Amino acid sequence: MGNKKNIMKKIKSALISVSDKSNLKPLLQILKRNKIKLISSGGTFKTIKKLKFKCTEISEFTGFNEILDGRVKTLHPKIHAGILYKRNNKSHIKQLKLNDFQNIDLVIVNFYPFEKVLKKTKNYNKILENIDIGGPSLVRSAAKNHKDVTVVTSIDQYQELINEIKINNGATSLKFRQKMSRLAFNETAYYDSVISNYFNQLTKTYFPKKKIIHTNLIEKLRYGENPHQEGAIYSSKNYLELEKIHGKQLSYNNYNDIFSALTISKNLPKNVGTVILKHANPCGVSILKNKVNSYKSALACDPISAFGGVVSCNFKIDKTLAIELNKMFFEVIIANGFNSDALKLLKSKKNIRIIDASNFYFNEVLKTNSLDDSYLIQIDDKKNFEKRDFTVVSKKKPTKSQFDDLIFAFNICRYVKSNAIVIAANKSTIGIGSGQPSRVDSCQIAINKMIKFKNNSGEIVAASDAFFPFVDGIENLVHSGVTSVIQPAGSIRDKEIINFANATDTVLVFSKTRHFKH
Repeated sequence: MGNKKNIMKKIKSALISVSDKSNLKPLLQILKRNKIKLISSGGTFKTIKKLKFKCTEISEFTGFNEILDGRVKTLHPKIHAGILYKRNNKSHIKQLKLNDFQNIDLVIVNFYPFEKVLKKTKNYNKILENIDIGGPSLVRSAAKNHKDVTVVTSIDQYQELINEIKINNGATSLKFRQKMSRLAFNETAYYDSVISNYFNQLTKTYFPKKKIIHTNLIEKLRYGENPHQEGAIYSSKNYLELEKIHGKQLSYNNYNDIFSALTISKNLPKNVGTVILKHANPCGVSILKNKVNSYKSALACDPISAFGGVVSCNFKIDKTLAIELNKMFFEVIIANGFNSDALKLLKSKKNIRIIDASNFYFNEVLKTNSLDDSYLIQIDDKKNFEKRDFTVVSKKKPTKSQFDDLIFAFNICRYVKSNAIVIAANKSTIGIGSGQPSRVDSCQIAINKMIKFKNNSGEIVAASDAFFPFVDGIENLVHSGVTSVIQPAGSIRDKEIINFANATDTVLVFSKTRHFKH
């Protein structure tokens, strides 16, 4: 019996201080039914009184008025002592009686909406005023003393609290208090991390001494990459800026491919471009302005690999393109919106996932990779290069169309697993070699794709994500019909590469930047 008494804790008084004042009435009703005294402050006090429930204002409870425009109201010894004292500690009980302090057994707090304010304004002073001080202090006190005190930090937890009080006749169990404490510390940690990251972004401090990452669970997935692995998707927002408007539940691999596809398509020219991707590697990209031609050119690069892949269109899909897309099996189709007749056609395939990415934009400049409890973080490789970023080192100079295709191919290299070789013509990829330990092997794969799918027509250019360490790679490309090559400089054999280009009348362009993607 004694053990149960220690576990179950009767609630006699509750402190309520909430920024979000919705859904309070059912909670107040159960507290009243169990004769639990209410203490509150500011706007919450007014709301409780408006709902016609008895409540003692904080200033009356403490005998000290709110000051500094409400910045100091709950930061008072009478409040925190009432929360923090150990109910089975004789010294604590004596000190409480000596100071005429009272128990506070339940703390219901949610914080100033700092995260929401960040989305609405860039006004520095308004942002500062929405950093909650008293709320997190109350929550931390209550969560620390969860053996005796119950803490609730979200309106989503109200019903669970109501059920707990009903079941236990005005008391809570230790198991419930431990759960609420865990959620409370998650809440304060998350809240502080949002503030911390705001100041890091404000001061452009990308690599602080202590890096805090905050995320929300968006969805638990059926499994990870394989059925024996658990998986979930998190976001620093409360939602994804992607809308699934049709099809089966998205898997871990679907999300991985969708993110990879959007990384490419959203960095193409505005409202232009088609990306077809498989297993996080592009197998076809085109920036032709005509939508159908763009799709057909991307597909022609490697139609076999495209089967069962992901298509990402950096524009709105119309009926004409939808007819073409329905001729091929794709797992996912992404676009910046869909015409109603196009959507009707695409939905005729029951299981295909259709994603509207109209509202998706890249904001984060950092890229993260993890292993166990270690994280690799870097500035993302997003810079799109222009002619001024390159130097023509060969005797033969590129035509405008050649240079445009070279830059296009070089920009696509950043999204292809290293060693990466991209062969292109007419603003479209026609052969991609990726993920090989040897650059020569990547060259050969790209060449084989080009030949296999009969894409080698017109002026053919090639891009390499890093320099050629030997002549053999560029030699194979030129012998296959490539007339222009773009690559980063930096090899001890750069002169040999230049000499080979001049000997074969090949255009050679050097970049100061490489594009490794591992």
